[in-house]
Amino acid sequence: MPLGRRAGAGRRRRWRVLAGVLITLSLLAASAVAVVVWQNDYDLREGHVTLRHGDTTLDGVLALPGSGDGPFGLVVFVHGDGPMDATHDTFYRPTWESFARAGCASLSFSKPGVAGSEGNWLDQSMEDRADETLAAVAWARARPDIDGRRIGLWGASQAGWVMPKVAARDAGLRFVIAVAPAIDWQRQGRYNLLAELRRDGASDEERAAALHRRETMLRLLRRGASVEEYHSAMRNAEGPEGSGGNEDMTADRWRFIAKNYTSDATADLRAMRGTSVLLVLGGHDTNVDVAETERTYRAILPPGTLEVRKFPDATHSLVRHDIERSDTALTLAALFAPRALFADGVLTGQRRFLERLGQTERT
Repeated sequence: MPLGRRAGAGRRRRWRVLAGVLITLSLLAASAVAVVVWQNDYDLREGHVTLRHGDTTLDGVLALPGSGDGPFGLVVFVHGDGPMDATHDTFYRPTWESFARAGCASLSFSKPGVAGSEGNWLDQSMEDRADETLAAVAWARARPDIDGRRIGLWGASQAGWVMPKVAARDAGLRFVIAVAPAIDWQRQGRYNLLAELRRDGASDEERAAALHRRETMLRLLRRGASVEEYHSAMRNAEGPEGSGGNEDMTADRWRFIAKNYTSDATADLRAMRGTSVLLVLGGHDTNVDVAETERTYRAILPPGTLEVRKFPDATHSLVRHDIERSDTALTLAALFAPRALFADGVLTGQRRFLERLGQTERT
């Protein structure tokens, strides 16, 4: 065979191999996209809604069960800390779907200044957040597709200072699902600081320096210091700025902390004693002292109104501990199996709480 013919045959074989590889990669990519679309398709009917509260308009989502005309029970979502949109970057949707299977809709608004909502969430006190939640409940009660007798709250972390205020003022609320709520803002902050220092293997000297910076910050808050004074004090504090001092602290964030650092849920918990409460706690929570939270809830709320569910493998966000430790695992699970993000039993445990409430109402 002439050399040119052999070379041409070799090129054709290489092109066939390359074409086969490209086709295989394309099929794999298409399959991956199909899996992502399928796993992120929820049995819900989501609609965009708005709420006028005071001088601002909030953008939100009302997620109804996939079928039926209602009226449905409703879970109003109360966010934790941070600039959260209505879906919490889609993280809420598996929970919404679980609630929909119990016959309940879910309502969530983006925080002020987030997504399409007006305002600035850092301007809010916990009282402001409670007022906003009460407005959302009142808005929902006026809708024909919502059963106003079956409205409750779901909230995580910082919402633990908001929901008891709401339940104390609205006796018509049917339930509260409290996920990893703290009791006292200052004790929670200290617990979180020490837990993170232990996790990171901090030395005794680093621990002492961080606690010193924290006490300095609290003294500044108590005397109404400015954020500039805070930064100056942190620069002069022993050791580099770390968990006890934040060089990225903005003026807005400092004002937010100053408004809320004395928050304590105890009195409001006493005022909501007639509300059915599900307390949901994770075994790997470095943000909140869940043992203190459980003790306080049990001491204040009547046993007949309180149910406590503990998930040993769950973190503060109720995500599986083994997944949350790895950014790669967290990203892949969020894309390809978002329902599997949550520790075993988390979604079904909350759904069954709502189902039991529904059965009680029918009997």
